Formats: sequence, C-alpha cells, structure tokens
Amino acid sequence: MSNEFITKEVSTIVKDEKFEFPLNIAMATAWILGNFKGINLKILDVSKTSSLTDFFVLASATNPTMAQSMADVIVKQLKDHGYEMISREGSQKGDDWILLDFGDIIVHVFLDISRNVYDLDNLWENAVEVEIPNSYYFSSEDEEKSEDATGKSYF
Repeated sequence: MSNEFITKEVSTIVKDEKFEFPLNIAMATAWILGNFKGINLKILDVSKTSSLTDFFVLASATNPTMAQSMADVIVKQLKDHGYEMISREGSQKGDDWILLDFGDIIVHVFLDISRNVYDLDNLWENAVEVEIPNSYYFSSEDEEKSEDATGKSYF
C-alpha cells in the first residue's frame, strides 16, 4: 500500500462531512488500523463518561512489528493532517500495548494475545460503540479479484 494511497484515503475521511470532529479523526485512525490488518477494531465514544478524551480507538495486532507499523502510520498521517500527538507509550520492543494520545482521541493498539489481560473493552462497557464501515477493513486479494469494475461481487 503506497503512502499516496493512504494519504488520499485518510484525507477523504478527515474531510467527510458525515463525521464531525473529532469522530473524523477516530474514523481515519480506524481505517488505517483496518487496512493494516488490525483485528477486533472498536471506536468507543467516551465523551459523556470521561474527561480524558472523546473517543478511544482500540485494535489488536498479531505481532509486535505489525503493532509498531500501525502506530507509526497513524502518527505520520495525523501529523500530516495537522494533529499533533501529545504522548506515546509502549514503543519499546516487547511491549504488548501501544497508546497514542492525540487529546481528542486515544488510540490503543494491543498485541492480540494481551488484549484480554488489560480488558479495556469491559472496563468501558458502558461507552457507546461507534459503527465502523465495513469498507474500512482490509479485503483479501481474492475478494478484490471477485469484484468487477463497478465494485459488485459476483462470486
């Protein structure tokens, strides 16, 4: 996936009028995570229950390199769109949780095997889960080959 493609897609989501700020940034982050094969993606609206942030974005990665790549692309893309990171935690080798604090959103990237240990999903169970469009998730080459130019799947 090229940097130009990622930047174009993130720009489209950030500028999408369906999503008000800061939901647009949370959605752009979810798109990045989904297209880097993140699993168990969630956006939690915690604006009514937390003074820390408005949205938590949660995802799992299957290995540490994948988690670091996801975090690095999120930081670069949001910086390119004018959003500075306040804090980054868990960037050392062997860390099983990366936290990216952008103020209005906080991104949590877990190693899949460790997500249940921290159990943020249960801790914030009263938060409203925001629906993430299916198109934000990575599609396999087989799925892409089965679509014609109109995007309709026939197989």
